[in-house]
Formats: sequence, C-alpha cells, structure tokens
Amino acid sequence: MSLQILILAVTAACCLGFGFVLQQNAARKAPLSDFLSPRILLDLMKVPRWLGGIGLMVVGMALGAMALGQGEISLVEPLLATNLLFALMLSRRQTKQPLGRQGWTGLALLAGGVTAFIMAGQPTGGTATSDPVRQWLIIGVMVGVALLLTTYAKRSRLSSGPALLATAAGLLYGVQDALTRMTGERFAEGGMAEVFTSWQPYAVVALGLTGLVLVQSAFETASLRMSLPALTAAQPLAGILCGVGFLGDRLRTDAGALAWEAAGLSGIVVGIIMLGTHSAMPSGVLQPKRTPALQTP
Repeated sequence: MSLQILILAVTAACCLGFGFVLQQNAARKAPLSDFLSPRILLDLMKVPRWLGGIGLMVVGMALGAMALGQGEISLVEPLLATNLLFALMLSRRQTKQPLGRQGWTGLALLAGGVTAFIMAGQPTGGTATSDPVRQWLIIGVMVGVALLLTTYAKRSRLSSGPALLATAAGLLYGVQDALTRMTGERFAEGGMAEVFTSWQPYAVVALGLTGLVLVQSAFETASLRMSLPALTAAQPLAGILCGVGFLGDRLRTDAGALAWEAAGLSGIVVGIIMLGTHSAMPSGVLQPKRTPALQTP
C-alpha cells in the first residue's frame, strides 16, 4: 500500500465522518412527512449546517474516488470505514463524553481489524471479469437487498427502520464505489468521451442520490447510534464483494490468510458497532408534534 493511497483514503474518511455528523444534526429537524421523499433534500438545502456536511461528504467522495483510482477497492474500503472514528471525534466535542472502555475497545477493534484484513489479504489488482452476467448478478443482488430493506423500513420507520435504511444506503454506496472505480478505468482508456458513452457514471449519480435520500431519512428519524454503524459496516462489505466478484481484486486464499481476513472483517464490524453506539454519539431526535386531544365540554 502506497503512502499516497493511505493519505487519500484516511483524509476521505475524515471528511465523510465530519460530514455525516453535520448532516444528522440538521436532518433530525426535518419534517417527518419528508421520510423517503426527494423533498427532504430540497428542505435540507435551506439549512447551512447540512450544506456544510454535504460539502464535506462531496470532498470525501472525491478523495475516495482518487484513492480507488490508484488502489484496489478491497484495500480502500476498509480504510474508508474509519470515518466512524472521525465522526466520534466531532460528536465528543458536542456531547462532552469520554471514550471510556467501550470507546477504546471499539477503536482498537476497528483499527486492528483494518490492519489485520489488509496485512492478511494483501489485496492486489487483477483483470476484471469479462462476464456481464456475473457483474449484473452481484450488482442486482446488492440493489435488490437494498430495495427489500427499504420496503420493510417504511413499515417500521421509528423502530428498526433507520438501521435498515442505513444498511441499504451502505450497500448502494459500496456498489457506487465499484462503479466509480470502473468509471476511472474508462477515463484512463479513452478520456471523457469514453466516460459519457458508458453507463457507469450515470449509475454512480443515480446510486449516490438514492443513497443520499435513504441516509437523510435515517438521520431524520433516529440518532447516529442507530444509523451510522449500519451504514459504515455495510459499505466496505459490499465494496469488497464487488471488488473480488467482478473487478479483479485478489486476496490471499490460503487457510491462515482466510482466517485472519475473516477475523479482521469481524473486528471491523464489531468495532464499528461499539463506536457507533457509544454515548458520545448524539442521541437526541426531535419527536413529532402531537395534536392535543379534544376535550369534552
């Protein structure tokens, strides 16, 4: 792993983490009638804090795209998952909560998991699969699962709905990262003309906007403790699956390496959950106003 890829990915994670906190601070004040509607973006555009969060997110995505253009998605995705560390840093300044045992354990598991996965797997690039059926099958499964989660989230939007929406958004973002990598390869091969005549960049935009609506709806109806861990855990898992599945990324497959890779991914997920549910994460969610009951004269 080159130092440049490391710096790009970690800086991207920093921007994403700070951006998510600012977005949730603003989205929790959005009307509940905007749930899962593109109208939520129009309403939030009026909030400076949300615009600042989106600006940081755009910068983070751009830096992440640069990292994906220079390194394997199986290498970059675990590094991007550290955005939760930076989200926790900003949240601590707001809530004034110490890390404590849970925070330090989650930090160690996340950092150790990323390190173990990268060192054991030693991700390297390869030749992308030329089988369109395999590519569309993996993308279809990811998008299909995201659709099912979103459908169920509509029925339980104030209980498990936010976590389901965040998971769905994470899956879409993982696919988006894979298609961003493919768009970069198209550009390297034929410039902008090759990019605009391929379907990948349009799918990147569509997935990004859809994921944004899902994320803001999750932020609107629940605290970061319920939404951000699911989002942060789902994205790298989806991205790694796409990278190995059809982008040609290669990981070591001997028994010892597979064991450490599995342990590393488990550490990442558990660390994300421990950090995401930490008391330092903002828990306040505005409750919908209730109409007072009519009194009988």
